Amino acid sequence: MIENTKCECGHQNPVGTVLCESCGKPLEDDPGNTGPLEMRYDGVARRSQRTNQGLLDRVWSFFSSVKIAIYMILITLVLSMLGTIYPQENTLLNIGPDEFYEERYGTSGLIYYKLGLSHTFSSWWFMTLLFMIGTSLIVCSLDRVLPLYRALSKQQVRKHPSFLLRQKVRYEGQLPAGDGDAAWVEQMAKQLRSKRYRVNIDGTALIAEKNRFSRWGPYINHIGLIVFLGAVLMRSIPGWHMDEYVGLLEGQAVPIPNTSYYMKNEKFTVEYYSEAEMDEKFKARDKVVPKIYETQAVLYRCVANCNVPAIEPQLEELKRQSILVNKPFDYKGFQAYQFDFAETPTLLAVNASITNKQTGESFGPFRLSMTNPESEYKAGPYTLKVKGYYPEFGLDDKGQPISKSNNPDAPAFIFIITGPNLAASGEPFLYFPREIDKQEFRQNDVNGAIGAKVEIAAGSMENVEIAGYTSYLNIRVDKAMPYIWTGAAISMIGLIMGFYWQHRRVWLRVDKGHLALGGHTNKNWYGIRTEVASALGKTGIYLEPKSLMEAGGNAS
Repeated sequence: MIENTKCECGHQNPVGTVLCESCGKPLEDDPGNTGPLEMRYDGVARRSQRTNQGLLDRVWSFFSSVKIAIYMILITLVLSMLGTIYPQENTLLNIGPDEFYEERYGTSGLIYYKLGLSHTFSSWWFMTLLFMIGTSLIVCSLDRVLPLYRALSKQQVRKHPSFLLRQKVRYEGQLPAGDGDAAWVEQMAKQLRSKRYRVNIDGTALIAEKNRFSRWGPYINHIGLIVFLGAVLMRSIPGWHMDEYVGLLEGQAVPIPNTSYYMKNEKFTVEYYSEAEMDEKFKARDKVVPKIYETQAVLYRCVANCNVPAIEPQLEELKRQSILVNKPFDYKGFQAYQFDFAETPTLLAVNASITNKQTGESFGPFRLSMTNPESEYKAGPYTLKVKGYYPEFGLDDKGQPISKSNNPDAPAFIFIITGPNLAASGEPFLYFPREIDKQEFRQNDVNGAIGAKVEIAAGSMENVEIAGYTSYLNIRVDKAMPYIWTGAAISMIGLIMGFYWQHRRVWLRVDKGHLALGGHTNKNWYGIRTEVASALGKTGIYLEPKSLMEAGGNAS
């Protein structure tokens, strides 16, 4: 069945049009309806209102629905709230998420982790929701703004009487005696121009309009939100966003995840408040409060041997800077914030020597690193090949050596030593740099005969390198932030346009001394009816502004 949308004025309207695009006459089936017209989109036809929709039209209708958009926003809001109940995975330090949530929060924490809420803001389903909201904003805007622009840019001056008298602001009556139709219209146009209306006249009809630009405020707001959401989605591009927490032990160059950067904590210093400077509540708690803590940081870029096990990476220094609270390290958008520290005395290296017990001769020293030991060391006539290194030495159920963690809390080396009075193929030697570990794991008993031939020792505390502190930094990279701010600024411009200005229009026509007037605004009806009443009053038609929104004003 073909729907007839041709108006009595002769204009052929698209299917779905509510008001004739030319004269404004309602195209509804009930001619007895005298209620105010729906002027939200000037009665234009929208694609989402098509009948006999195909697949693409149904998809378009789905995303053009404001109700669907609100549901998606509410779902995203609820999921965002759930994502803040417990810390996100990227904030965890030195512990796996599968252990952290259950140990810290019990069953609820385990459920939280299993549901994937521990990485809400980087999850595929959260990104999909943001993409769908952005798509909805685009489709909603296009579905409305293009037809509305077409309607507003092709407005006819002379409107149908039913269009005028079914506006919320309306007036019908006779012109004052003695005024010609055209002369009165010119006089009314002058009054409206004085109120900053742009007026077009067609014989004895006119249209007066101002602040049309405010109608585009919501759509400019949508553009800003689309840019904002696009920038948020851009954060998922590798290298565009990072919000990680790392711990830097003094003297260590630590790789920054998912980058080619290494950062080294050359020295950490902390200054505490004296007892005289501290507040009474801290004195009562017998609590020491840090006043200033600072990391002397160096940023490197790995240029060779990156991510190659057992080979020290080749690093190129990029920048040195001290990091204080609220004074972050900054290098081309790469930022490191000081947020915490811990006093963690840790053995970094020993400068050891090997001694021939039969002759008493010592050879060395050679530097044994606890974080990145070499595969072989030379000390005079002796060669020490590292057969095994265990940062935190321990024994498994079968009595075999293992490392409980990668932290050098109880470091141990197994060397194959060749040299004077030793077998040509070398002999194994177990070495613990810390004296307490030597005693606990009975180094001398394990080494047996070779322990009577050679000895490895640091000699004195001067030959021991110890890191006293671990500095905890928040590493941030956000290349999308300028676009986020741009989107927010555009959105704010749209909001201001929509809030502080109103699109006002006044139509009128005079037929043989009979005046029909209609007025419309998207908000602030008090303002438009006051302006219309004032303009009419100066042309000889006196009425109260509020009567324009009743059954029609009466001339007095």
